[in-house]
Amino acid sequence: MAISADKKVELIKSFAEEIVNEEELKELLKTKKKIIAYDGFEPSGQIHIAQGLMRAITVNKLTSLGIHFRFWVADWFAMLNNKLGGDLDKIKIVGEYFIEVWKACGLNTENVEFIWASDFIKKHPEYWETVLKISTNVSVQRVLRCGQIMGREECTNNPSSQIVYPLMQAADIYHLEADIAQLGMDQRKVNMLAREVFPKLGIKPPVAVHHHMLLGLQFKECNSQGIERKIALKMSKSKPETAIFMTDSKEEIQKKFNKAYCPEKQEEDNPVLEYAKYIIFEKFSKIVIERPEKFGGNLEIKSYEELKERYSKGEIHPLDLKNTIAKYIDLCLEPVRKHFETNKKAKELLKKVQSFNNV
Repeated sequence: MAISADKKVELIKSFAEEIVNEEELKELLKTKKKIIAYDGFEPSGQIHIAQGLMRAITVNKLTSLGIHFRFWVADWFAMLNNKLGGDLDKIKIVGEYFIEVWKACGLNTENVEFIWASDFIKKHPEYWETVLKISTNVSVQRVLRCGQIMGREECTNNPSSQIVYPLMQAADIYHLEADIAQLGMDQRKVNMLAREVFPKLGIKPPVAVHHHMLLGLQFKECNSQGIERKIALKMSKSKPETAIFMTDSKEEIQKKFNKAYCPEKQEEDNPVLEYAKYIIFEKFSKIVIERPEKFGGNLEIKSYEELKERYSKGEIHPLDLKNTIAKYIDLCLEPVRKHFETNKKAKELLKKVQSFNNV
C-alpha cells in the first residue's frame, strides 16, 4: 500500500529532533522516485548502542520508505581527526568492525550502501575541485564554527585539518548525491553550512534531518544562577562508564545500569528512560517491569508514553526501571555477542579492535 508523503514525514519525525525543513522534505518525498540519504561515521574504537542499535533503527525506518541510504565510511576523516593515532590501517579495521556490528544487530542492508571515503575520493579527483569551490565561498570564521563536529574545542592549538574537515564534509553531500543529510544533532553546523553555500555554487541544498544524541549513563554537577543541578552527559566511548558497547556482556550491562543516573519521577535528563524511548519500544511492543509482590508485583507496560506517565507518578521505582531496561538492552545485544563469538571474521575483527589503544 502506498504511503502518503505526510505519513512518511511523520515516521521520520519519530526519530528526528529537527528537520530543515519539513516542507522541503515533504516536496522531496512527493516528487522524487529515488531519494538518497547519507550519514558519515568515523571508525574509531568500539561501537556503543547509540551508534549501533539506535542507528540501525533509524536507517531501517528510512529504507522502509524506499529511501536509499549511503553510509560514508569516513576513514580519511578519522585520520584527519587523529583517531587511533592517524593509523589508516587500524581505522579501516575498525570500519569493517562497525559494518559487522550493524549487520548483526538487525540493519536491513537491502537498500543500504557502504562507501569508503578513501576509495571514493581516489576514484573521483573532481571531489577536490568541489572542496576548493566551497572554500572560496565561505569565511574561515564560518568554517571554524563547525570545528566542534571534530570533537574539539576551538583553540589556536588545533591542527589545520579542522578547516579542511568541514569543507570536505560539505563536499561529501554533493558527491554522494544526497537529497537528505541524515546526521546527528552534533553535525548540525556543517549541514547548515552546506545549505548556505550550495546555492552559491548552483547546487540544490540537502534537506537536513538531525537525529537525537543519546545520553550517557553518568552525569555532571552544574551550578546555574546559584542552583545546583545534575546534568546527564552525552554517551561517549572516551568515557566508557557512560556507554553501553555493542559487545558488552550481561554482567557489564547490569553493572553500568546499577550506577546509572536515573532521577526519580523525572523524564528530562534521564538516560534510562531515553533508552526505553529510542531503543526498547522500537524493538518490543511491550515490556514487563519485574517487582516483588510487596511492591505491587510485575507490571506490563505497552508503550513509552505509559512508562513515562507511570514513572513520573512514582509508580515505578528507579531501581526497577534500571533493572528492566538493562534486561531488554541485553536481549537486544545477545545476537550481536553471539555473532562475534561464533563468526570467525567477526571474532578476529573484535579482537583486533580491542587490542588498539584508546578504544
